Amino acid sequence: MQDLALRDVKYLKGVGPARAELLEKELKVRTLEDLLYYFPYKYIDRSRLFTIRELDGNMPYIQLKGRIISFETIGEGARKRLVAHFTDGTGIVDLVWFQGQKFILDKYRPGVEYVAFGRPTVFGGRINLAHPDLDPPDKLDISAMGMVPYYNTTDRMKRAGLNSSAIQKLIRNMLSLIEEPLAETLPDWLVRQERLMPLDDALRGIHFPENADEMRRAQYRLKFEELFYVQLNIARFTCERQKRFRGFVLNRVGECFNRFYHEHLPFSLTEAQKRVVREIRSDVCSGRQMNRLLQGDVGSGKTMVALMGMLIALDNGYQACMMAPTEILSGQHYANICHYLEGMGIRVELLTGSIKGKRRQAILEGLASGDVRILVSTHAVLEDNVMFHRLGFVVIDEQHRFGVAQRARLWGKNNSNPPHVLVMTATPIPRTLAMTLYGDLDVSVIDELPPGRKPVRTEHYYDTRHADLYSFVEGELKAGRQAYIVYPLIEENGKMDLKNLEEGYGIICERFAQYGVSKVHGRMKPADKDAEMMRFKNGETRIMVATTVIEVGVDVPNASVMVIENAERFGLSQLHQLRGRVGRGADKSFCILVTGFKLSDDTRHRIDIMVETSDGFEIAEADLKLRGPGDLEGTQQSGIAFDLKLANLARDGELIGRVREIARGIVEKDAALSMPEHALLARQLAKLKKTEFDWSSIS
Repeated sequence: MQDLALRDVKYLKGVGPARAELLEKELKVRTLEDLLYYFPYKYIDRSRLFTIRELDGNMPYIQLKGRIISFETIGEGARKRLVAHFTDGTGIVDLVWFQGQKFILDKYRPGVEYVAFGRPTVFGGRINLAHPDLDPPDKLDISAMGMVPYYNTTDRMKRAGLNSSAIQKLIRNMLSLIEEPLAETLPDWLVRQERLMPLDDALRGIHFPENADEMRRAQYRLKFEELFYVQLNIARFTCERQKRFRGFVLNRVGECFNRFYHEHLPFSLTEAQKRVVREIRSDVCSGRQMNRLLQGDVGSGKTMVALMGMLIALDNGYQACMMAPTEILSGQHYANICHYLEGMGIRVELLTGSIKGKRRQAILEGLASGDVRILVSTHAVLEDNVMFHRLGFVVIDEQHRFGVAQRARLWGKNNSNPPHVLVMTATPIPRTLAMTLYGDLDVSVIDELPPGRKPVRTEHYYDTRHADLYSFVEGELKAGRQAYIVYPLIEENGKMDLKNLEEGYGIICERFAQYGVSKVHGRMKPADKDAEMMRFKNGETRIMVATTVIEVGVDVPNASVMVIENAERFGLSQLHQLRGRVGRGADKSFCILVTGFKLSDDTRHRIDIMVETSDGFEIAEADLKLRGPGDLEGTQQSGIAFDLKLANLARDGELIGRVREIARGIVEKDAALSMPEHALLARQLAKLKKTEFDWSSIS
């Protein structure tokens, strides 16, 4: 394999300098190894001939053997199309071309036998094949064609003749040059134990399988390998971090924790909250640095659990810090913590970019002396002049809003061991994604809501029902409650027929003039945005018209309605986050999803899921299956560098669990991979390593 990694693809027959440049630019294929690992995205069984009488408009790709009866040109100008009437004796189909019509007329003749290959559709009551492949039967060995691979290519590549068929030929040329079996990348004992296909067979079989079974076995072997090395990497990082970074031992539960628990706790903890508190206590007593991810829906009580963890740090003589992504959210946390700890004599301070002068200096001095015991902050805590006396516990809220390098700067706030880290998110992360993206973090889940918390009722309205919608909203306003109305755009985009915030704001102001309307969007200055949010929070305005900037934002228990315009433009997780802005008070709350009539199947499925369930984890799993892991919020800042070519985090959860178990077993036995049976694993990891900095040691 090392040889293929060094051989430039331009020297392969059929490539050359110009095509090599195109392959590198469009597909990042520079070497023969890159080409070998450029896998098909689908396969079509070309071993079967159908008859026309078997066809309907819902079939996948098919092929027919027959003759062109005649050609006919229909329409004019841009609508002009060439139609060939094609028969095999059992019926007639139309072969249709919208482009390249002169080429088709020059190349193909009526009365001559061809094999036509394409996808059947129904138009005007007749079955059509648009832009089919046509080949003389004597040039095709249909019985030997089997599973034909199809490769993704770009328009630029197609214009240069590098379509899927051309890629297929290049890979055939390359494989014909490889006489010796490709060197294994997994130890023999692991291949035997898991009954995996050998690498050479898998790489040949993934491109040109003889049948569907061989294709599936080849895919499984290659998926296993890429997921296994990701999990082995994570397992080694985790083990190394635990060895390198000893945690402060916080084994005392004293006055701060006990007094709060018995005298100040505003409500009884749920069983889920109690379980997570126990998990945190176990971590901070272990002598290892805690790196824990706390997941829970909006309103599940994550902040209360985090506060109790911080109080344990205080009982052991350490300070605690909570980071939030915005000034308004940090202010909200600060107000809540001060309220909870009122009368306990614990100095809590808020540090944001807008706090200046003597007040800022007093906070910095209090942190350095240890007098400030809990700090709530934004990115401002990362500034060089912010130093703690003894920082022992850090809470990071909505961690996907912070870059990895920013989080790393927190470690410089201590001269000795790093603080214990609790990462909180209200964006539910599917188990398979958490195992991969956050594999070096222990995961806690608060999977129940506090008593008395009512689920939000979700309804779907088409945009023809705005009169009914506004009447409903007015009824809630008359009852003394407040409403959010969210739009996907800030200003009109001519390419999309969508309502935008500016137009919507004007309509809402006119319709609800007597109630007061706030407007918030991402292009506003932070101070203006915070001022509008506070007007809404304080009840000075009763309606908040906004973009998704309120997805993570101010807590308004009096808000009982969330209207999401053009809901088809939002992903499931985003819709769920927006819905979490309401249902925070005692009143029954509603989320109204407004869409147009024309919805794709995926979009309709998304809307149905939102209406049917309020379970954030069920929604996150569905979102992963619909959109894929690369599109989910937060994945780009996870700190884990990997690129999955075949494995799918939505569909391969069972396989991820299996390879994780194997990887952890290996690392527990031989973390350095120094045993002879692990030598190949060490070499492969060194080859696959993508970054010199150990980002995985940061939560």
